[in-house]
Amino acid sequence: MAEQEANCLTAFPAGEQTVWADVSPFLGTVCRELEVGELIHGENFNLFEAMSALEIMDPKMDSGMTSCGYNSVEEAIGSGAAPIKLHLLQTIDVMDHLLACEATWHKGHSLAQTVFTCLYLLNLERTSPNSLLHAYCKVTRVTCNLIRSFVSQSRTHEEEDFFTMAFGLPLKGEGDDKCLSILNAVDETVARQLRACKNSVTRKKIADDYESLQPDPDLEEGYCKAVLSRLRFRKSFYHALTYMGKPQGRGLEMAHKHIVSGLSELARIRESSDFLSSISSRACKGEFDDRTTASGQEAVGFDASINSRLLSPTPPRSINILSWKMAIDYFEKLLQDLDRICLLPLNPTIEEALQFAVDFQKSQPDLVSRSQLQLLIVQDGKLFGRDLLSDVICRAMKMPHLANNRDFQRNDSVIQLGRLILNLLRILCTNIAYQHRKLGKSLQEWDALLHQVEMTCNNQQNGTSSGSGGEGLWMRQMKSWAEEQTCWIACRFLMLGFELELYSPSEYCMIYWYVEHVLMTLFHYKAHKEGITLLLSSSAKKKGKKKRGKEAEKEIRLSPDILLLQCCIHLSKGLTWMLAALSNDHKFVNCPTIFNTEQERFVQTFELLQKSQVPEPLSYFQFKQSTSYINLASLPTQMQFDYFEAAQKDLKKLRHCFPKDSERLHEIQQLEHVAEKNRIALNVIHFAGQAGCFPRVSFEFSHHPLFAVAVIKRS
Repeated sequence: MAEQEANCLTAFPAGEQTVWADVSPFLGTVCRELEVGELIHGENFNLFEAMSALEIMDPKMDSGMTSCGYNSVEEAIGSGAAPIKLHLLQTIDVMDHLLACEATWHKGHSLAQTVFTCLYLLNLERTSPNSLLHAYCKVTRVTCNLIRSFVSQSRTHEEEDFFTMAFGLPLKGEGDDKCLSILNAVDETVARQLRACKNSVTRKKIADDYESLQPDPDLEEGYCKAVLSRLRFRKSFYHALTYMGKPQGRGLEMAHKHIVSGLSELARIRESSDFLSSISSRACKGEFDDRTTASGQEAVGFDASINSRLLSPTPPRSINILSWKMAIDYFEKLLQDLDRICLLPLNPTIEEALQFAVDFQKSQPDLVSRSQLQLLIVQDGKLFGRDLLSDVICRAMKMPHLANNRDFQRNDSVIQLGRLILNLLRILCTNIAYQHRKLGKSLQEWDALLHQVEMTCNNQQNGTSSGSGGEGLWMRQMKSWAEEQTCWIACRFLMLGFELELYSPSEYCMIYWYVEHVLMTLFHYKAHKEGITLLLSSSAKKKGKKKRGKEAEKEIRLSPDILLLQCCIHLSKGLTWMLAALSNDHKFVNCPTIFNTEQERFVQTFELLQKSQVPEPLSYFQFKQSTSYINLASLPTQMQFDYFEAAQKDLKKLRHCFPKDSERLHEIQQLEHVAEKNRIALNVIHFAGQAGCFPRVSFEFSHHPLFAVAVIKRS
C-alpha cells in the first residue's frame, strides 16, 4: 500500500514531457452518476487533504466564481458602469456611498470589498474632467492610506481583521500631496456659487459670470450646501488626522479645531438629507432605512465583486455596507473620540495615563481612535515621545532625584520595568477581548520582574551584592510600586470579565470575593505610598469612643482615588455577603452547571492569578471557609454595619472631589445607584424572611457594568 501511494505521488509533478489528457467527458459522466455526498478521489487523498480542500465552482466557497459583475475594471468602464459626466445628484450619491464604504472598512472589513468597490478609485486619473468627483475621490484615497499607515504602526488591529491588507490596490498615486489644493479649488468654486445664490439682487449678474452646478436655479442653493458640507468634512477630517500624527502631540490643538469643524459639517450633511431625498425621483417617506445615500438612490460607479479575484483563495467574506445614517453616526462618534484624545494633558503621571486609557475604553472606541491614542502615548519608546521611562518611573516612585542617576537608568530591572509599562499601555489600547487575554499573560511577566527585584534586594541585605545603600532604598521602593501596578493589572483583568460576560451568575460570589481581596491589597499599597498607615476607615472605628483632633482628621483625609477604591471594596464585600447568603439558602435564581464543579470553575477562573505572588493567591478552600457560614439568618448581624451604606457615605464625599470631571461624576452616580438598590434589596429580603416568604432574587448590571444590582421577584 505504501509503494502504491509513493508511485501515485511521484506521478503528480508535471514536466516538459508531461502529456495532458482531457478529462471533461469523464467528469461529465461522473457528475450524472454521483449522488449527493459521494466523492471520487485518488489514493493519496487522505483526511488532511479533505480538511484543507476547497470546493470549487460554488460561489459560496470559491472566490473566483461570480454569478454576476465584471471580470476587470476595464470591462466595467467600457460597459458604461462608471460614467464621468454625472448629474450633480449622482455625484453626491457617489460621495455618500463612498463614505458608507469607508465606515464599513473601519469596522474591520477589507479595502477590496468596501472602499475600492468604487470604480472611480480604481482608475482615478480618468475622473479629471469631473473636478468635483476627482477632488473628493482623491482626498478619500489619501485619507484611507493615512489611516492604514496609523493602524499598521500602532499594531492594535487583530489578526482576524483585514483592515491593513491592501491587496495590491492603488492606495498611492501621483499628486497625492496636492490633494488639498485640488479640494480647496473646488471648494472655492462651489462657495462662490453659493454666495451668488444667496444674493438675490445680483443673482442674475453673478450667474452670468459663474457656471451653475446644475440646470435648475431654484435648487442651486440646496445643492451647493450639500456639496460644500461634504467637501469641507473631508478636508477637516484629513487635517485632524494629519495634525494628530505630529510627534510629541504638537498638533493636538489644531487637530481639535478641525475636529470641531468636522462635527459641524457632519451636522450640515445630516440636514441636507431632507433636501436630497425630496428631489429624488425614488424618494418615499418611511423607506430606505438601509440606504447608503442621502437621496435614497443607488450610487453609480460601484461593483461589489470587481476585486473578488484579488482576495485570498478562501470562502468570500459576505459583508453589508453600513447605511448612510449609520456611517454619519460612526464618523460623528469617531471625531468625538479623537477630540477626547486631543484634550489629554501631555504631562500626566503614568497612573493618570493608564487611567485615561481605561476611561477611554468605556465609550467603546473603534480601531482608528484607539490607534491614535497609542501612537500619542507611546512614541519612540518614550511616554508621549518626550519622557524617558526611567524618568517616568522616578516620578511614580516619588524619587525625582534619580532622574539623572546613570546607575538607575542602566539598571536591568529598571529597563525591564520600562518595557512592561510600554507593553501595558499598548495592551490598554486594544479591544477589551484581546486586552483581557494579554493582561492575564502579562501578570507572569510582572511576577518575574518582582522575583528578580526581590532577589536583588535580598542579596544586598545579605551583603552578597556590590550595590550601595542608596540603590537598596530605591530598589525596595521600585518593588513596592511594581507590586501596586501588578495588583492594578489583576483588578483590571477580573473586571474585564464582567464587560465580556465571561462569568455566569453562579460565579459572581467567588469573583467579588476575589475582587475584594485584590482591591484590599491595592488599597494598602496606595495607602502606604501616601503615608496612610491605617486600615479602611470603616474598620478602624472603635465602639463607644470618638476620635478627635489630628488623628480623626488624618483618618478622614483620604485622597479621592483611595476613597473611590474604598467604595469599590465596600460594594464588593456587600455583594459577596449577599450572594453567599442567597446561594447557601438556595434563594438565588441560578442555572446549575453540569459540566464542572464549583471548585473546577474556581481553578479555571483564577488560574493566572494563582501563578502570581502579588496579590497573594487564594485557594478554593479559603473561599469556602469564608463564605460557607453566611446565610439569611445572619442578615441582622450584617445590617449592624451595612457595607452598601458605608459606600454611599464615601460616594457623597467624592461628589465634591471631581467638580469638573463629568465622566467621574457619572461613575459616582452609577455606584450610588448600585449601593442604594442593593441596600433596599437587603431590607426587603430581611423583612420577607421574617414573614416566612423569601422572594426570588437575580442580579443584573443595569446601573454599572462591573457591580451587579439585586432584582427581587415574588416566588
